[in-house]
Amino acid sequence: MARVSISAEPGAIDIDTSRTALIMVDMQRDFLQPGGFGETLGNDVSLLAVAVAPCRALLDSARRHDMLVIHTREGHRPDMTDAPRTKVERGSPSARIGDPGPYGRILIRGEPGHDLIPELYPQAGEPVIDKPGKGAFYATDLHVILSNRGIENLVVCGVTTEVCVHTTVREANDRGYRCIVPSDCCASYFPEFHEVGLRMIKAQGGIFGWVSDSGRILAALG
Repeated sequence: MARVSISAEPGAIDIDTSRTALIMVDMQRDFLQPGGFGETLGNDVSLLAVAVAPCRALLDSARRHDMLVIHTREGHRPDMTDAPRTKVERGSPSARIGDPGPYGRILIRGEPGHDLIPELYPQAGEPVIDKPGKGAFYATDLHVILSNRGIENLVVCGVTTEVCVHTTVREANDRGYRCIVPSDCCASYFPEFHEVGLRMIKAQGGIFGWVSDSGRILAALG
């Protein structure tokens, strides 16, 4: 057990690292690389690259401190029976979920595009949560895994800040977890959404959690 104090907003937060998990949300080729689902929606996927190096530094530190590390991937079964029609048909992307792309069928489990980027690839023994929705708790066994390990605190990283990260933090908050979001370990296709999303988390005394950054968390972990 190691207790550390992390500088954050709206105030410092003390955590026990043995009861803390690092959650890497959806750092997938389909969201971060050209030709994937993010780009089919008309987004500049290069805007997400800024989070990769800070995520890697935090991931390396969490592993050195034997913290639980969990990765998530958004995507659907090959038969798409878990993909709501309203989700598949929404908007006007150049290619929809399930369509062929440069990394296989878009956002389909087992395809290269659905997999995580090499820089942040899981090590043996690190759980990977495949989720059909935005939040990491919906229709997954994440809560069971965390409960079985006695986890109380989550450090939530990933993409995008205002969608899957925000949804996961909100879900976690409702389940009693304390969430810390490192601002430089998240990113959005819309920088203004990133900034507002972080402000929403730490507003009103930390209504959804705490906002820090990789430098302050690494300093606390030593």
